[in-house]
Amino acid sequence: APLEESGGDSVQAGGSLRLSCAISWSNFITVNLVGWYRQAPGKSRELVATITGGGATKYADALEGRFTISRDVSGNRNMMYLQMNHLEPEDTGRYFCYAELPIPRPPYKTDYWGQGTQVTVAS
Repeated sequence: APLEESGGDSVQAGGSLRLSCAISWSNFITVNLVGWYRQAPGKSRELVATITGGGATKYADALEGRFTISRDVSGNRNMMYLQMNHLEPEDTGRYFCYAELPIPRPPYKTDYWGQGTQVTVAS
């Protein structure tokens, strides 16, 4: 699979987790952007954060300051991370790694999703 998440766990409120996404494409720079989405039970999938090949980041308004997205393309590594601090029960959900790649035909982009990793925050 081109995207593989890990790091999900059950934690107490106030705790921290770091999610990882292994990205299989050999050249991260050709990816438009990668990021994290999450889906809570009974709710729609929502944006958490994205990062472009140039390093520009975007966060959901409510999460900026607690969550930090980063990437590591040094050496043979091609990884993306989500550091989550001060976790709240409302952060419970399945977290998905996402990538948008350019393609040479309309709509000129395509999406890839990982299988997700579960985060559960107990109060």
